[in-house]
Amino acid sequence: MKRSIQTLYFRLSAACLLLLINSASAQNGVAGIEAASNQVSGFFSSGVTLMYAIGAIVGLVGAVKVFNKWNSGDPDTGKVAAAWFGSCVFLVIVSIVLQSFFGAPTP
Repeated sequence: MKRSIQTLYFRLSAACLLLLINSASAQNGVAGIEAASNQVSGFFSSGVTLMYAIGAIVGLVGAVKVFNKWNSGDPDTGKVAAAWFGSCVFLVIVSIVLQSFFGAPTP
């Protein structure tokens, strides 16, 4: 009987200790998430501008490649042009979706 009471006290104290640790760590987690959210929103507009710049560079490289294929008379020029154009459109759409997802202002 005495052994079962000691086991019960041990289990209750362990459960109380776990609840205490869990509530203390939850407060720090919320503060950490808020700090990370503020940092992400602070750097977000420069990241979107960077995505637009990468899209412009990819578009220029694609235009040069398509122009070279067109001048050499390759039959798959339309397919290559569609692929490069699609990649540029994808970069622009991704930046717009990320802006709406994070609620960041447009640059």
